[in-house]
Amino acid sequence: MNGAGGQITIAWQILEHEGQSYRYVPLQPVLAEAGEKARRLPYALKIVLENVLRQGRHDAAALVTGWVESCHSEGEIPFCPARILMQDFTGVPAVVDLAAMRDGMKALGGEPEKVNPFIPVDLVIDHSVTVDVAGQKDALEQNVAHEFSRNRERYSFLRWGQQAFDNFRVIPPEAGICHQVNLEYLAPLVMRKEEDGVTTLFPDTVFGTDSHTTMINGLGVLGWGVGGIEAEAAALGEAIAMRLPDVVGVYLEGRPAPGVTATDIVLTLTEQLRAEGVVGKFVEFFGPALDHMPVADRATIANMAPEYGATCGYFPPDALTMEYLALTGRSAEHIRLVEAYLCTQGLFRKGEEEPLFTTVLRLDLASVKPSVAGPKTPSQRHDLSAVARTSRAALAADKQDGARLPIGTEDAALAEETLGAGDVVLAAITSCTNTSNPAAMLTAGLLARKARQRGLKVARRIKTSLAPGSQAVTRYLERAGLLEDFSALGFEIVGYGCTTCIGNSGPLQVDIARMITEHDLTVAAVLSGNRNFEGRVSPYTKLNYITSPPLVMAYALAGTVTRDLTTEPLGHDEAGQPVMLADIWPDGTELAQLMAKSVVAEAFASGYATVEQGPAQWQTLGDGKANATFAWDETSTYIHSPPWLRGDAGVTGPICNARILALFGDNITTDHISPAGTIAASSPAARYLKEHGVTPAQFNSYGSRRGNDLVMARGTFANIRIRNEMIPGSEGGITRHWPDGEEGAIFDVATRYQQEQVPLVVIAGRNYGMGSSRDWAAKGPRLLGVKAVIAEDFERIHRANLAGMGILPITFPKGVTRQSLGLTGQEQVSIDLPAELEPRQLVRVCFTAPDGAEQVIQATLQLETEVELAYIAQGGILPYVLRRITVADGANVQH
Repeated sequence: MNGAGGQITIAWQILEHEGQSYRYVPLQPVLAEAGEKARRLPYALKIVLENVLRQGRHDAAALVTGWVESCHSEGEIPFCPARILMQDFTGVPAVVDLAAMRDGMKALGGEPEKVNPFIPVDLVIDHSVTVDVAGQKDALEQNVAHEFSRNRERYSFLRWGQQAFDNFRVIPPEAGICHQVNLEYLAPLVMRKEEDGVTTLFPDTVFGTDSHTTMINGLGVLGWGVGGIEAEAAALGEAIAMRLPDVVGVYLEGRPAPGVTATDIVLTLTEQLRAEGVVGKFVEFFGPALDHMPVADRATIANMAPEYGATCGYFPPDALTMEYLALTGRSAEHIRLVEAYLCTQGLFRKGEEEPLFTTVLRLDLASVKPSVAGPKTPSQRHDLSAVARTSRAALAADKQDGARLPIGTEDAALAEETLGAGDVVLAAITSCTNTSNPAAMLTAGLLARKARQRGLKVARRIKTSLAPGSQAVTRYLERAGLLEDFSALGFEIVGYGCTTCIGNSGPLQVDIARMITEHDLTVAAVLSGNRNFEGRVSPYTKLNYITSPPLVMAYALAGTVTRDLTTEPLGHDEAGQPVMLADIWPDGTELAQLMAKSVVAEAFASGYATVEQGPAQWQTLGDGKANATFAWDETSTYIHSPPWLRGDAGVTGPICNARILALFGDNITTDHISPAGTIAASSPAARYLKEHGVTPAQFNSYGSRRGNDLVMARGTFANIRIRNEMIPGSEGGITRHWPDGEEGAIFDVATRYQQEQVPLVVIAGRNYGMGSSRDWAAKGPRLLGVKAVIAEDFERIHRANLAGMGILPITFPKGVTRQSLGLTGQEQVSIDLPAELEPRQLVRVCFTAPDGAEQVIQATLQLETEVELAYIAQGGILPYVLRRITVADGANVQH
């Protein structure tokens, strides 16, 4: 089966199953031909192998099978996902770009209808619900009404896209979080494609425009987050070039102790894998613990791959996966076909396999302890017993004296309550990480029930919310009889979508917010989410802790993060007796019995019965066939035709005498670069909205306005917590214009530079672009005139996004930093780029101080593939792909 030069050749084979014939690309003959070691490829790389074989890329297949020789490769391969998953924050700008490409196609004399996704694209509207109302019986209804009031224009645009584009499906609001809907409803695990009367089978693989797309790896579907622009290119048939990754094996053994949840396991793994260093690598789980680890627990672990830094955290499908498919409503016929295909291909885990890995780590689940992560990153794990000590240390660093203050009388319900440093003011059971996990949700509900029975209550000053990840969660909580217990402690259902951990936590009570501001109180949020970066959860909470749903409930009852929940009481019952957490924690038998009773197939079937219809507000947005091109409304502050295809050339030569727009330290997240939350009243974006007749009450969020480039450019680097070292001691998106040194908002200063035709660069430290997959974190700087970002290193997705928008990602030489160079931001920067760029080549960068002194370094151009070089030359992915489509269509492409 070896072709000329040792390249692998393949022939299609037929799988006969239950009277039907299916075509597939066989893996077993290819692995056998490649040698005994090739049979021990990690499961995730076997899926990659099938992908490149099906593309006919036998050269790439040889690279994959050759990986086993050293369990490492410098090779580059093309990857074509089977489908794309989007959420609305990242999906709206993607559909805006597709609409703009149709305009571009028409302008070039082609047929706009030819611009369509080539592969299935699902967009789940889940990121726009905000917890405006909480702790009330009608919270859900009020929040849905607010959501449609704010977002009608965006939603109408998505309805147009749903009708105008082929291969594009929209799951309306109130279905749940996209990753949970993907896990429980969308993912087939094995794809079927009908072509010319032949059905082809192949593994389900997915790119998502949200970094937590990795959750689907818990089901055995290989998938990870990419930038919106990469996803658009893949949807339009562009193979995405990627370096063949190292694969870190994680051997799991043992069983968790009583009281340990999947959240505790993933926080422990996040700490361990961050310490190991798995950025840009696949992680694959194996070992005897998988024989009894439910898919819901696997999904919890896979979800947080961005937090431990991996491209994905993969669990091979096995018998428990087939049980989960049945539980969640996939047909028996489909499940039998899936198992037959996976077994034929050697992709079904049976337990005796011993894959080869680049590195192997081990975790005995019996060693895991109840855990909390915070107060600023998901990798800051603490044993539950250590949280009080570490939070007190954080308060001491903030010089909080511990005094308790009366809240005030504006809200009579709060008149007798006090507020002090370390108090919990926000407690949210939210996020795909945990609301997909029935054991975690039922444990939280049982804890609430037992707390009620002991007479415990949650303080009125705490904003409490329950945001189930899907309607199925509500169905099984109803069957368990636990919704009343959640409700009694203030945890009313507030919406179905991503809320608190994306920054959609909504306002705090007026008196609480006033007191925090007036007294500069350091207060806390506890959430069962996956993100707690500074300024993300709420502008009022400096301490933000991630933990399991039951521990969110426990901290809400305790009311503070300074109490040790392992040794101090949550509160006192009506008889004055202390109530310890251990007293009300559900035992395993009770939980198992309730799981068996309530987490049943009917709960999922009823939860998803009408998921594609949407609520009444969605159904009234209009039906009928949409025009091929979108009718842009120039007065709209939500949807605007972007400038990506209007002839802005790429970087094709040296960058001379650029100015530094901002000088940043370590850990600048995509939230810092392009915030998703509140639009500050004094910001350039607010000024723009006011000029267009939008009142502050109608500002909505940056995330909801990602379809308008004019708003998002003004929101770039506008996070209230970002710190620009050009203005020491400052917070917020401000900088200086040089050579005059005038201070101003980053957008305003960038606009001045653009008028002066001065190119810009951004300088940063380590982990630049960490956090959520966010294409606007690359699009925004592009609109500000940024030509390059020079940092110590980059987060994987953001580096690719920068390349996709035509911005050069460049890294300092090892041991060289902005600090070692003594950069102040006043320097001019020149980057020598040869006419012919190469991946990962060295480039000369010269920093010239105001006095003329020069410092020269040899920096590394972090473009990894030839395709990325082409993106840079043509101004980004979208112009590149449009050119390809128009050439294929025969249109005039002489720009």
